[in-house]
This record gives sequence, C-alpha cells and structure tokens, in this order.
Amino acid sequence: MPKLLYARPPADADEERQIRKPAGARHAPADWITRAQMIAFSWQGLRTSAIAARLGCHMQTVRERIERFNAEGLAGLGDRPGAGRKPRLTEVERGYVIALARSAPPGRPVRDGAGDLVADDESGPAQWTLDSLTAAARAQGIVIARSQVRRILLKEKVRWRHTRSWSESTDPQFTPKGPKSSASTPTRRPAPR
Repeated sequence: MPKLLYARPPADADEERQIRKPAGARHAPADWITRAQMIAFSWQGLRTSAIAARLGCHMQTVRERIERFNAEGLAGLGDRPGAGRKPRLTEVERGYVIALARSAPPGRPVRDGAGDLVADDESGPAQWTLDSLTAAARAQGIVIARSQVRRILLKEKVRWRHTRSWSESTDPQFTPKGPKSSASTPTRRPAPR
C-alpha cells in the first residue's frame, strides 16, 4: 500500500498567499497554476488520486510535485534550470559563420587596376552557397551541417546570396532598367484576343 503523501503546512502566511494566489488565478502560466493547485488541494486534505482526477493528470505527477514542494518550498513549483538541449556551437563559432557569410567569397572575380577580372583564389567558390559556407566553416574546424548554417543565417537575417558578378556590365553605353517614369503613367494591358 502506498504511503499517504501530503504537502507540508505553509511555513508562514506569505508562503500560503504565494501558493493560493496562483492556484486561483486565470492569467498566469498554466504550469504554475496547476502546480499551485496541487499544493492547495493537498492542504485541503485531498489524496493524490483525488487531486490527479480533478486536475486531469497522473498521480505520479502529483506525488513528484508535492515531494519537490516539501523539499524546496516555493522554488519546487518552478522548472529546474537547464531544461532543453544545450547549443552545440559556441557564440564565437556562430559569429564566425555569420562573418563568413558577410565576407566576399575567395573565388569572386573583381576588377583590378587594368580592368581585368581577377580572383584571390580561383579554386574557391565565386558565390557563397550553403554548401560552400559549410565547407569553409568545416575547414576552420567547426563541426556544422548545412541545415544548421541555414538556420543561423535565417535567424540573424544574413543574406548569403549576393548579386551575381556577371550581371554587372562594364559597357559605358549600358543603362540598367530602372523604375517607371511616373506613378501616373498607365500600364498597358494586353489586347483582348
């Protein structure tokens, strides 16, 4: 037969108030409300099975929360720190990936003083792609996957795709297509067939 488990009596009036207030609240974190209700129902003399039935949870959950409250007090109502997966990359490594995406790729051709296209490293990538960024980060000893690079860059709102070098013209007669001449200029609709 399992041992009857009840929450210890409140240490003082302040502790009782801090339990009963969230237990009757409507606008508070749901997990805190439920945990405070477990303690308050236990103070009313309800058994763990009755508390679990009222709150719609398992009896073992009620037992664990009451035991944590008995051992830790109000701190036992909250979550323990360190929940969730720890980040595998350090902030320095994340910063390196971001800085790498913002830098010019080693194989990008640039015009020298004579007007010729020259690249720092002709075997390197001319444009950053997720694959080339991943390979460059791995070359620096950072263990990272392509999807991780993408998540980092999207989260930081860093563009890794830049204007293509072949889309710029050196022809002095070339004029890029610009915006409309006027907002009042009507657009032509195609003739009906």
